[in-house]
Amino acid sequence: MLIWFIAIYLVIAIAIGLFAASKVHTARDYVVAGRSLPLYMVTATVFATWFGSETVLGTSATFLQDGLHGIVADPFGASLCLILAGLFFARKLYRMNLLTIGDYYRLRYGRTVELLTSIAIVVSYLGWVSAQITALGLVFSLVSDGRITPHNGMLLGSSIVLMYTLLGGMWSIALHDFLQMNVILIGMLYIGWVVSEDAGGAMNVIHHAQAAGKFAFWPAPTAPDILAFVGAWVTMMLGSIPQQDVFQRIMSAKNENVAVQGSVLGGSLYFLFAFIPIFLAYSATLIDPALVNGLIGTHPQYILPDLILHHMPVFAQIMFFGALLSSILSTSSATLLAPSITFTENIIKPFISHWADHHLLFAMRVVVVLFAGLVALYALSSNASIFNMVENAYKVTLVAAFIPLVFGLYWKRANNQGALLAIFAGTGSWLLLEVFHPNGLWPPQLFGLLMSLAGMLAGSLLPNFLPRQTGGQTA
Repeated sequence: MLIWFIAIYLVIAIAIGLFAASKVHTARDYVVAGRSLPLYMVTATVFATWFGSETVLGTSATFLQDGLHGIVADPFGASLCLILAGLFFARKLYRMNLLTIGDYYRLRYGRTVELLTSIAIVVSYLGWVSAQITALGLVFSLVSDGRITPHNGMLLGSSIVLMYTLLGGMWSIALHDFLQMNVILIGMLYIGWVVSEDAGGAMNVIHHAQAAGKFAFWPAPTAPDILAFVGAWVTMMLGSIPQQDVFQRIMSAKNENVAVQGSVLGGSLYFLFAFIPIFLAYSATLIDPALVNGLIGTHPQYILPDLILHHMPVFAQIMFFGALLSSILSTSSATLLAPSITFTENIIKPFISHWADHHLLFAMRVVVVLFAGLVALYALSSNASIFNMVENAYKVTLVAAFIPLVFGLYWKRANNQGALLAIFAGTGSWLLLEVFHPNGLWPPQLFGLLMSLAGMLAGSLLPNFLPRQTGGQTA
C-alpha cells in the first residue's frame, strides 16, 4: 500500500509539471513565474524549498549525536537566512527587476565579478542538490524493502525531479511547493502526535532529552569552541543569502511587500516545523533504544525512517513518507533549477550576442538536463552525510559572494576593485586553510569571510586601478 501511494504521488508531481508547462511562454515565466505569485504561494515556496532532506533526516540525526549545539547551522542559521533576506535584501533586489542574482553583480560591479560570483553560486549547489538525490535513493530503497537499491533510487529520483522541473520551471515549483507545504505541515503534525503517544507523551520526550544534555546550545567559553560555533552559524545564515533560489522566490512575488513578507513568514514557519523531525528522531531513543544504538554510529539518518517503518501503522507511514517525499522533491527541484538558470544567464549568455528569448529558454532547459546528470554522478560517488553535504555547500558563497552583495547594496563606495579583492582574498584564504589547516583554531570559511571583508574595504578605499562600475544600481 505504501509503495502504491508513493507511485501515485509521483505521478501527480509529473502531472503538475505538465500543467505548469502551459504557463511558460518566456524565459521570465520559466525563471520567476512572471513575477506574479501571491503571498501564500511565496511563503509556501520559501518554506518548502528549505524544508528538505537535511531537515527531516540530516538535522534530526545530528541532534541525536550532538544536541542543539550541533544544529546551529540548520535550523537556526538557515531560518535566520530567510528572515534576514526578507528584511534587508528583498525590497532592494525586487526593485531592480532582474532575472538572476548574477545580473545584480554585473550591474553593480561589471562582467568579471558577475562571472566569478556566478561560478561560485553554481558550484555551491552541487552538494545541496546531491543531498536531496541521496535522500530520494534512501527513501525508495526503504519503502521497497531493498528491491530498489539506494543507487538505483538516486537515478530514479533524479529522473522524476528532472522531468517536472524541466517542463514548468518556477511555475512548476511554485505549484508543487504549495501542495507540498500542506502535505508537510499536516503529515508532520500527525506523525508527531502518533509518535508522542508511543513515547509516553511529548513532555516525557522533552524531559528525557533535557536530562541527556541535548538542549545545551552555547559553546564552551574557549576560543576554539566559540569560533567553531560562529563559523557553523554564519555558514548557512549568511552564505545562503547570495543564492539564486532565495533570489528567485523574492523576484517571483507580485510586489515588493509580498517578497518581504513571504520570505519572513516562510523562514519563521521553517524554524518552527524543523523541530518536529528532531522530536520524532529523539523519540526513537525511548521507543526503540536498540534501533538507535545500532544505527547511531553508522547510518544515523536511517533512524527516523526505520522507526516509522517498524513501529507505526500503515496510515502513519503514508503520512510520514508523503511529507518526506514532499520535502525532498520541493527542495531538489528548486535547487536543480537555480544553478542551471544562473549558468545559462550569467556564464553562457554573455558569450553569445543577440540571443532571442526562446533560445535562452531552450538553453536553460538543456543546462537543467546536464546539471541533473552531474548531480546524479556526484551523489552516487559521495560518502558525505546529508547534513554535511548541505552545510558545506554554502561555504563557497559565504567567502566569495556575500560581502560583494551586502556592500554593493548598502555602501556607495564599494566598487569593482573592492569586489574582486573580496572574492580573491575570501576564496583564496578559505581554500588554503581547507587544504593545509582544516582543523585549526579558525574555521576556514569564517577566516575566508573576514578576509573577504578586508578585501572589500581595502579595494574600495585604496586608489582605484580599475575602471569604476557606475551602472546605477548602488546603495
